[in-house]
Amino acid sequence: MEEIKINAEAEAVEIARPLAEPAKRDKGGFVWGTGRRKSSVARVRVRPGEGKFLVNNREVDDYFSEPQHREDCRKALDATKTLGQLDIFVNVGGGGITGQSGAILLGVARALKGYDPALEQALRDLNYLTRDPRKVERKKYGQRGARRRFQFSKR
Repeated sequence: MEEIKINAEAEAVEIARPLAEPAKRDKGGFVWGTGRRKSSVARVRVRPGEGKFLVNNREVDDYFSEPQHREDCRKALDATKTLGQLDIFVNVGGGGITGQSGAILLGVARALKGYDPALEQALRDLNYLTRDPRKVERKKYGQRGARRRFQFSKR
């Protein structure tokens, strides 16, 4: 993990280190990550294993029917080339399937960053460690919806 760089002018040796130390593991050897998107919250646990990916005690392909949502859950693993090397267990709730898959993406990315801080830059470059702040706009009083007005009637 440590890289040695030699500066030609000063002949100084610098050692590049990860941005942080690995996160502490719990009793089961898991590293935790929390992801949120819209009104969904995902609690993700990661540990070394044979590549199991369970969402609410179901296989990820059984839980999500749309291919786009399945891909979203695996994007962080593909970016760090750790697909098939880690067991991932997710508890997710709230919102719909799009919000849940986005929350899982953020949670997996945060857990991978805690598992191996050297992976952080690859995840950050693809914007997987940034929470999507968009939420549903609230309905306003006297209107049909957030932006929709009642139909204007001249008479």
